[in-house]
Amino acid sequence: MANRPTPFNGLRHLALVVPNLEECERFYVDIIGMQILRRASADLVYLTLGNDNLSLGRNREGERSGVQYLDHFGFIVDTVDQLHEWYDFMKAEGVNVLDTPHDHGDGARSFHVTDPAGNVIQPIYHPAISGQRFSAPGQ
Repeated sequence: MANRPTPFNGLRHLALVVPNLEECERFYVDIIGMQILRRASADLVYLTLGNDNLSLGRNREGERSGVQYLDHFGFIVDTVDQLHEWYDFMKAEGVNVLDTPHDHGDGARSFHVTDPAGNVIQPIYHPAISGQRFSAPGQ
């Protein structure tokens, strides 16, 4: 195998195609707290929490994503207390909550919800990555 280049610096972009773009946009902005980064067209919007990028595209009638399959994706919180605050908030907002906060064998704690398109989201506290902050190169 050839020498691997400098490691990637994280996974910070996810693109979802959804059948109900406006409803999903409201969920990610009003419930999750993302901001609109750019509206590329009436069928494509980019959202952010400041260090990531979520693309929501409209699934056109008859289009199918093929054999792609996404199990879930996660949003990191800094503390276990924050995780429980998110759980209470999402329940109060009527979000489809799939389970209760639970511990993982590696010290993480999480729960799962769905967005209006049925994508599974995992709010998660993970001691190895929670609390990390990003800065511009050289700072």
